[in-house]
Amino acid sequence: MTRRLAEVAKKVGVSEATVSRVLNGKPGVSESTRQAVLSALDVLGYERPTQLRGERARLVGLVLPELQNPIFPAFAEVIGGALAQLGLTPVLCTQTTGGVSEADYVELLLQQQVSGVVFAGGLYAQADAPHDHYRLLADRKIPVVLVNASIEDLGFPGVSCDDAVAVEQAWRHLASLGHERIGLVLGPADHVPSARKLAAAQAVGELPEEHVARAMFSIEGGHAAASRLIDRGVTGIICASDPLALGAIRAARRKGLDVPSQVSVVGYDDSAFMNCTEPPLTTVRQPIEAMGRAAVELLNTQINGGFVTREELLFEPELVVRGSTAPPTRS
Repeated sequence: MTRRLAEVAKKVGVSEATVSRVLNGKPGVSESTRQAVLSALDVLGYERPTQLRGERARLVGLVLPELQNPIFPAFAEVIGGALAQLGLTPVLCTQTTGGVSEADYVELLLQQQVSGVVFAGGLYAQADAPHDHYRLLADRKIPVVLVNASIEDLGFPGVSCDDAVAVEQAWRHLASLGHERIGLVLGPADHVPSARKLAAAQAVGELPEEHVARAMFSIEGGHAAASRLIDRGVTGIICASDPLALGAIRAARRKGLDVPSQVSVVGYDDSAFMNCTEPPLTTVRQPIEAMGRAAVELLNTQINGGFVTREELLFEPELVVRGSTAPPTRS
């Protein structure tokens, strides 16, 4: 019992005495705190007291495209924790190849009568992907928040890391080191964040078409795309994700090239363990904590009937310089 009180109190950010008052039905606790404690019980896997089991927790779908890229578990931790503090229970929905689709998850969430849905990465960012399930949520007036850039006309509020600023930071860093042949490894052509990164790179420096390579978001995709760029003489590679950057490093090494003295690589996200790679990865950090909490605030405002702007909220990234970038070796 004592352990349960301590864990729930830590999760919600209140005292153990407050948790005890909620569990024992005592007065003196605000409704928001009470709901947060009940939600934390659900999240931590504890049974509610018998007298409280009839109250259904308010559910919020948290839809992610994958968990292999560490950036998505990081978003899930921040968003899930912020939801729990508001008395909302996150329902994690993760897609797998050949498994349950994003549209299927939306159907399941609607059946569960969720209070809202947060999408952190998904088909909303791809212009050529199906979007009928988003319109279904809009028709049902379900509160929705999108994390990172979406296609136009979906009409949902969103929070995004500023892709243009991210590429400008990475490009200027490589240029300051003396790199003149800089290339980009991006996602598919219809991927909105990748399109924004491409436009920013074209605005800030000279970028021939052959210095742009497309890939699926994986280490293998980064390896294949970066290999093509290296063969075309590129010495500095900016990647649209950290796994793509790890693939680029692997591509350089498979060609017998040193990173960073012969090929420099910059990632994007600053996801977990990027400071533990060899060499440690220079990358552009997304402000995950600020973005996740802003997404939850937007969602909660909608759930409570308040007005939220449909304009995208842009958050400033931060270049983190580590060991994968250096001045190019002059031949």
